[in-house]
Amino acid sequence: MDIKHVKSIEELDNLLKNNKSVVVDFFADWCGPCKMLAPIFEQVSGEVVDTQFVKVNVDEASELANQYGVRSIPTVISFKDGNLAKQNTGFMSRDVLLDFIK
Repeated sequence: MDIKHVKSIEELDNLLKNNKSVVVDFFADWCGPCKMLAPIFEQVSGEVVDTQFVKVNVDEASELANQYGVRSIPTVISFKDGNLAKQNTGFMSRDVLLDFIK
């Protein structure tokens, strides 16, 4: 499934309504750990079929970051049935990310 780049609260709300499982990576282009997480996030998105993967650039969508209390990046949030299920801040290895999604 393709990774969606979301810039507005409305866009994310629509994805949360239309998908049982959504994983959102809050990142910035200048963030070192975010750059390390990006290829892992992309790889896992190709392996996990029943989940919508989303990336939010906090510099372009600060209101989204504020809505979910993102204070440091990368922050990955998992939503189940439209509700926030889990939140993790900092770099995650492939195995940790897969475990986080389950």
